[in-house]
Amino acid sequence: MLKLYYSLAPNPMKVALFLEEAGLPYDAVPVDTRKGEQHAPAFTALNPNAKVPVLVDGDSTVFDSNAILLYLADKTGQFLPAAHERGAMLSWLMFVASGIGPYTGQCVHFKHYAPEPQPYALNRYDFEAWRHWNILEARLAAQPWMVGDSYTLVDMAVWGWARAVPFALGADAWDKLPHVKRLLDTVSARPAAQRAAALKDRHAFKTDLDDAARRAMFPQNERLNPPAA
Repeated sequence: MLKLYYSLAPNPMKVALFLEEAGLPYDAVPVDTRKGEQHAPAFTALNPNAKVPVLVDGDSTVFDSNAILLYLADKTGQFLPAAHERGAMLSWLMFVASGIGPYTGQCVHFKHYAPEPQPYALNRYDFEAWRHWNILEARLAAQPWMVGDSYTLVDMAVWGWARAVPFALGADAWDKLPHVKRLLDTVSARPAAQRAAALKDRHAFKTDLDDAARRAMFPQNERLNPPAA
């Protein structure tokens, strides 16, 4: 059986959505990042980058959520566009991987988790996050799905991050991104998406952002306050 190492963050959730859509049985293994479980040797043996998700399929181990989506699509033959749209599919999937995800994630970090205000960093990542989401908004204003007329793994990748838009960009973000909101609502209404979202009820992840959680999630901060010799 497939084994998905997951948290409730955007990247693991888009993989859970694919698994549910494809009807693939899988064992969901929680990795509580606020407890530092991503740094445990047993986990870093699967992903040296200490990030979720990770998918184990027999002798194959795949990390990076976008690589996992492609792996599952190739494995099942599902949620891929027509052959002539493969270039667009790869381009938009990598746009999510290299743009939407990183800039939205950094916007969240500097807006909500930075230990002290960083106006330059916040301005940069807020600007870039909005720029990337506005590109998706323009794309979805012209067509119902990200690639052609069919629901694909790219829409799943967008769904994972779109769920975080208000937290990243502000409560009024949907007023400026109505077509992205339409995609989010359409996918969220699917039974598979509801099953993926229900993963939150399987495990009680740590919610406190105490000093131990900050050390686990933001180890770079140790460089600012190194332990006394």
